[in-house]
Amino acid sequence: MTGAYRLTFPLGLDPEAAQIPRENPLTEEKIRLGKRLYFDPSLSVDNTVSCASCHLTEAGFADPNQFSFGVGGQKGNRQAPTVINRIFSRTQFWDGRAGSLEEQALGPILNPVEMGNPKIEPVLERLRADPSYVGAFKAAFPEDGAITDTRVGKAIASFERTVMSGNSPFDRFLAGDASAMSESAQRGYKLFKDENKGNCETCHVSFNFTDENYNNIGVGMHLKNADLGRHPISKVEGHQGAFKTPTLRQIASTAPYMHDGSEKTLEAVVAYYNRGGRPNKWLSPKINVLKLSSQEQEDLVEFLKALSGEVVWYGK
Repeated sequence: MTGAYRLTFPLGLDPEAAQIPRENPLTEEKIRLGKRLYFDPSLSVDNTVSCASCHLTEAGFADPNQFSFGVGGQKGNRQAPTVINRIFSRTQFWDGRAGSLEEQALGPILNPVEMGNPKIEPVLERLRADPSYVGAFKAAFPEDGAITDTRVGKAIASFERTVMSGNSPFDRFLAGDASAMSESAQRGYKLFKDENKGNCETCHVSFNFTDENYNNIGVGMHLKNADLGRHPISKVEGHQGAFKTPTLRQIASTAPYMHDGSEKTLEAVVAYYNRGGRPNKWLSPKINVLKLSSQEQEDLVEFLKALSGEVVWYGK
């Protein structure tokens, strides 16, 4: 009999904000199965690429490469976003095309550049041919143990919901430890919050430092065939070149930055915003020239580094 799995949230995170669908409650058996699937390259057409190939534990569950490599050495065109704290987000991917983690988990399996399977059925057949997977699905879904695409998605999503980052120097500082952040980071925190200076909280809000919204900040908009981001999905005027605001949690571990991995360091990211992004027809009105001094930019970087802390996931 499976039972509910109780998550332990690191300091600074809000358990009440967790997005766990009623139709996919967390159980240890399901999470254990999802973890195995997450690290299993046999989900790809040539047994070379797993979820973990592009979302590495040692790189903040992101990819240190600008673009990830899929089957046959093919290369994607967007930077792999971190899996960290996805439990607090409903829509997934840079453009929000997946309405849930369950949907997101299946996307790469059928992507011709990533895992390369033209259909899901051969993947399911490989799993059904493995007695250990048959047993694992039976434990995770005891009603009948059937191995289906929906259940693959549910299992992987369940594991991904255990991947969290909190208990950072910033969290300890807020909790009363005045020595947890350096003086530079404390100055950076004030800049971050100051709507007349950094103005960062216009998008990077709340405990997870994201408004879960889509904004055009100008990245890549100078290119001839610019990536239009959210617009092809939403068809909303103004969403051209708009991408989802990423969490800033564990950001010191997830370089390079932006949806195209074009900024290699946090210093470069802050300098980009300081310049007011890249002007274009659909630039968000939230983006303006900041006119921060060199010291202020340095302080802001130190604060961003203070948002990296303890990364936990099932079995760690």
